[in-house]
Amino acid sequence: MHRYESDIIAWANEQAAFLRAGQFNRLDLEHLADEIEDVGKSERRELRSRMAVLLAHLLKWQYQEGFRSKSWQRTIKEQRRGIAGCLKETPSLKTDLVQPDWWEWVWSDAVTLAVKETGLDCFPESCPWDFEGVMNPDFWPE
Repeated sequence: MHRYESDIIAWANEQAAFLRAGQFNRLDLEHLADEIEDVGKSERRELRSRMAVLLAHLLKWQYQEGFRSKSWQRTIKEQRRGIAGCLKETPSLKTDLVQPDWWEWVWSDAVTLAVKETGLDCFPESCPWDFEGVMNPDFWPE
């Protein structure tokens, strides 16, 4: 059994030590490649999750005017900051933002979340806002 399967932290430390020592022949290349790919997937998941939460809260803001709260405002502001941070730290994620399939996926997640939290089922089929609008700190849908 590889150390990878029994203790991934010990395995990661070991692999880092091999890299720093130039002991490339001792590297677990297959699992290293998997882990490197997973880093990208994790960053993408974070961006998608943050965007879905942001869009869901914007929907709630628009469709439940009587329930607007400071908590919703904080969540919207926090997600905007988080998304901006994701894009600053990983600029290559910006390519996802122009992909229609990505937006459909995120919008579907956002609507599912908004329906679950509001009990409403009246939201648009596709996102009515563009990225710049969604990220604009002065944008609060009415």
